[in-house]
Amino acid sequence: MPIRVITGSAKGRRLKMVPGEATRPVMDRVKEACFSIIGVAIQGSRFLDLFAGTGSVGIEALSRGAERAVFVERAAPALKTIRANLALTRLEAGAEVVAADVLQYLKRPPREGFDFIYIAPPQYKDLWSKTLLAIDAAPDFLYPDGVAIAQIDPQEHTDLELEHLEMYDQRTYGKTMLCFYERPGE
Repeated sequence: MPIRVITGSAKGRRLKMVPGEATRPVMDRVKEACFSIIGVAIQGSRFLDLFAGTGSVGIEALSRGAERAVFVERAAPALKTIRANLALTRLEAGAEVVAADVLQYLKRPPREGFDFIYIAPPQYKDLWSKTLLAIDAAPDFLYPDGVAIAQIDPQEHTDLELEHLEMYDQRTYGKTMLCFYERPGE
């Protein structure tokens, strides 16, 4: 299943896949729906792509006008693929690729905040909830009016006890659910 950049400066570019079966790229229709919900707020934003895989979500953000995207991934084949896809789309200037375990990355004090944090971990390992809890424990990763988006299988969903974040929207597209979290009262 080829993946591509849907719109923006790199529209139509086909992206490389990570070799093997370890990475599950987001379906184009889910990515398109997510960015339709985000809308023009992507312009000039700072985007954090956690468990970045192919980098397609962060690359889509850059293509649509995000000022900066940070890609966090620990698997060497995925890191190589992200760098290749950034070169292919000519979007390296606004990108930073961080070779790190996501949960370890979130334990460090944030150097910067983000308007959007996209969380798409391997399925059925409870990593989405651990990641959201880590962001909740370090809310400076997310700007006060920012949004954290978790991409999960609907069967994985459970309500989380969060102190600084609350879910405000949830959409299901086949076997993919997007959960949107914000800082309440912001």
